[in-house]
Amino acid sequence: MTNIIHTGNISFGGEELPIIAGPCVIESRDHSLFMAEAIANICSKIGLPFVFKSSFDKANRTSGDSYRGPGMEEGLQILSDVKDAVGVPVLTDVHYPYQAVSAAEVVDILQIPAFLCRQTDLVVAAAKTGKIVNVKKGQFLSPWKIGSIVEKIERSGGNKILLTDRGTTFGYESLVSDMRSIPIMQKTGYPVIFDATHSTQMPGSGGGNTGGAREYIPTLAKAAVAAGVNGLFMEIHDNVEAAKSDAATQWPLDQLNDLLISLKRIHEVVHV
Repeated sequence: MTNIIHTGNISFGGEELPIIAGPCVIESRDHSLFMAEAIANICSKIGLPFVFKSSFDKANRTSGDSYRGPGMEEGLQILSDVKDAVGVPVLTDVHYPYQAVSAAEVVDILQIPAFLCRQTDLVVAAAKTGKIVNVKKGQFLSPWKIGSIVEKIERSGGNKILLTDRGTTFGYESLVSDMRSIPIMQKTGYPVIFDATHSTQMPGSGGGNTGGAREYIPTLAKAAVAAGVNGLFMEIHDNVEAAKSDAATQWPLDQLNDLLISLKRIHEVVHV
């Protein structure tokens, strides 16, 4: 690992364990502000850096009837309000090249969704904004293949890169997390994040919604921290059963404090 990526006073790739967390999709302004403040307070108390995440549009949905979000204009205004009111960096997904410039005016980190990680025009557009680009490794890619995506970003003038593992397709309707992916992807020279919530998905198993096994989130998160990951990505909700997206794999807000305490203890042991 040679590159340390900074956003505000948060560093990815150093001694810290930043937490990227928030609801899967923006459900309302009030809910986003509530969640951002609640998670920020927990992270501050424990001593973990925090980046708020939420998506203004979830284009990859199991059903065409699923809630997708408020859209780009309203969603970016809500994320701007979160930044101003709570004082934390924010991250959101972009799905089309034209969204990158508008989103970059508001957010601190642009995220490339896993299914779109090989879409050259999207990756290049995000890189050219000069913002941090967080690339989620597609479920269909081996960790060795992430290097070609890094090369696209670097050729486009981008050198603020985060790489996120979110599990790999394993048979039908299941994912597997190979912790070797963390050091393999770190060989690119960039920090690696582990998505502890999407990694428990069981795509297509929930009928019209994506299913999952929420109970394994702590196990995977602890394993990733023990493996030396540079940050964690977690989707958090205050009422997981009523969440409008990925209800099966969001972690309950009221259980976040205890989980983060455990993760910080592991991180401290690994970095002795």
